[in-house]
Amino acid sequence: MRFLEHDEADDPIISMVNLIDLFLVVIGILLVVIVQNPLNPFSQDKVVVIENPGEADMRMLVKDGEELKRYESNGSIGEGQGTKAGVTYRLADGRMIYVPEQERAE
Repeated sequence: MRFLEHDEADDPIISMVNLIDLFLVVIGILLVVIVQNPLNPFSQDKVVVIENPGEADMRMLVKDGEELKRYESNGSIGEGQGTKAGVTYRLADGRMIYVPEQERAE
């Protein structure tokens, strides 16, 4: 009976199954690495993600615990009420110096 002596090493399906098993192990390892990554923004309680910084269509996503807030820019410059509080100067070495505005005695 020759068919009982069939060698499994010659079967091409066995090598394909081994490749699928190998890919499943690699995918599992990659998922574990992604979840344990300290730079994963969803593993922290407070995260701010800024998309397109400085552009007219800038968006900001703020995660504070379980709460998510999304802010979108409309491209216009903001205005507000207030007074000039002082002047800031940048030194040659990169440090910033803030000089408060003197209050006027009236």
